[in-house]
Amino acid sequence: MRAALYARFSADLQNDRSVDDQLVLCTEYAARNGYQITARYSDRARSGATIHGRDGLLDLLSDARAGQFDLVLTESLDRLSRDQADLATIHKRLTFAGIGIIAIHEGRADAIQVGIRGLMSTLFLDDLKHKIRRRMTGVVSDGRVAGGNAYGYTPVPGQPGQPRINDEQAAIVRRIFAEYAGGRSLRDIARGLNDDSIPSLRGTRWNASTINGNAARGHGILTNPIYSGQIIWNRVTMVRDPDTGRRISRPNPETMWRRSDAEHLRIVDQELWDQVQARKQGRSVEKTPRARPGPAGRRLLSGLLRCARCGGGLSQHDRRGDAIRVTCATAKESGSCDNRRRYRLDKIERAVIDAVCARMGDTDAVAAWLDMTQAESRDTAQRRRRAEKALREAQGRLERLQMNLIDGRIDASFFDRQVGAIRDDIATRTAALDETPAANVIQLHPASLAEMNRVLTTLAKHLPQIDPTSPADRPMAEAFRSLIQHITIHDREGGAVACEIMGTIAPLIMGGIGGIWW
Repeated sequence: MRAALYARFSADLQNDRSVDDQLVLCTEYAARNGYQITARYSDRARSGATIHGRDGLLDLLSDARAGQFDLVLTESLDRLSRDQADLATIHKRLTFAGIGIIAIHEGRADAIQVGIRGLMSTLFLDDLKHKIRRRMTGVVSDGRVAGGNAYGYTPVPGQPGQPRINDEQAAIVRRIFAEYAGGRSLRDIARGLNDDSIPSLRGTRWNASTINGNAARGHGILTNPIYSGQIIWNRVTMVRDPDTGRRISRPNPETMWRRSDAEHLRIVDQELWDQVQARKQGRSVEKTPRARPGPAGRRLLSGLLRCARCGGGLSQHDRRGDAIRVTCATAKESGSCDNRRRYRLDKIERAVIDAVCARMGDTDAVAAWLDMTQAESRDTAQRRRRAEKALREAQGRLERLQMNLIDGRIDASFFDRQVGAIRDDIATRTAALDETPAANVIQLHPASLAEMNRVLTTLAKHLPQIDPTSPADRPMAEAFRSLIQHITIHDREGGAVACEIMGTIAPLIMGGIGGIWW
């Protein structure tokens, strides 16, 4: 009987050797029972709470449908999944394919065992969440920081949750508070910081949104209570989207917040803090009564337009009648781009839609492009997956090292010796991932080109009336937007403007810049 082995470890209390140990255990079991091992699958530093992002498991299920093995061997069922619904789905799919599951410590899996183990794993995850929450509550009660590092502070090796004030950055924080309390706008403050070549926490440019933040979540410079000597934790609850597997945050009511005084972390005196919060509160409550043209809602190319000088997005600047003008958002928000030109959005939309319709009408070019891009997409996606996996493994090593330090399994000196090399590895892996483009190719069958041409022709005809927020128009708008990654707006001599279209249709619009003029 052909057997496939599967192993997984999460990023909490296990180490990278765990996968190898699990595979050895399964290999020995297969040898004792006369099974022929045909494939090995694994996921390293991946949570069992979701199947999303687990390439090893997804490859196993894909090969199972192809009939490449007859049996799946794993150490225990919770290696496949700790989610009750996901484990039942995995069992259902493998059973449909005629493939059994044997857990070394539990025996052959059946519907009853899968249900019981799934329930136990779900209860385990819930209990783990409560324990982590209790631990973090204790951290805050001790006057330590339970969240990430904020601008103005430097983490202290061997003392998790006990950062020290960074004097240089603290001076910038006080400058921001003083300028805002003095009446300067957020954009002017950001522009001043950028003009003085002051890097933000991540070494990038300052934006108005970075300074303003979100009061409900405690993000941003002006709303982070740590600058006033107070630690607040549990502002948000992280939940996992069952459709995407991504963790998203939801604000908690103030009654659930955990507070602790931390006067030793205060950067801004109380009087200045109160002045800033009073001004922010006044701006959020006060509504100007004068008529002001607001955004026209989501447009056909919203979020796709880029400035050629800085690469930033274009956002609405003003509206004159039915004509909307857009400008560089980076220049507007931070002043770090010198492109102050305003572009007519309706002309951009017309130029882009006409060019796309013309090129998509060439069925021979589209068919050739499909063959080329499908091959490129597979290669790019594979390289991207390898880079993402390498980064996850490096991040998992850092998380395990930090947890071992917090739980007392290692001392600070061991932590200090190991953490530098791991962080260097993460930086290297991150750079490699950044250099690996994401595959963004729509797989279009040539037989559907006639229908696509009909849709594009209709779209071109009705462009001025298209409303992407309307349920009736949304499918047509999304079909068109799915073909475009971004559109770069270039200035040309004599006041001319050119659109460079990039994305899945870029090879069809040769060069993009030529021919899309007004």
